[in-house]
Amino acid sequence: MIKRYTDHSANERTYLAWIRTAITIMAFGFLIEKFDLFISYLGKELGDENHFHSSLYAEVSGLLLFIVGVLIVITSTIRFFTYKKSIESDESIPYSVKKTNIILSSLVILMALFLVVYTLDKIAK
Repeated sequence: MIKRYTDHSANERTYLAWIRTAITIMAFGFLIEKFDLFISYLGKELGDENHFHSSLYAEVSGLLLFIVGVLIVITSTIRFFTYKKSIESDESIPYSVKKTNIILSSLVILMALFLVVYTLDKIAK
């Protein structure tokens, strides 16, 4: 039997949840970028590039979402191994909120605000 199995399995479940979240964020960024490319292609095919044109917002938001997803993967992997080491340790380690949690949460909030501005800009046009 693995010593502190329940703690290790909880750590692994949390890690996998972060990975699923990162994959979803990256896929959403890819979807935004591909949809923008489709809209641009559609405008060229229909000869109406005024209404169907590529947007810098879409390109930037797609790229930023992909970068945020990669940062979440890196951060969650580091945290997984850090907590694994802490779980295996016999010494008492105090739990504290990490700066990385705050930074990643702030990035996701900023991306959400950026997408709101992008959507409002599209509606206004």
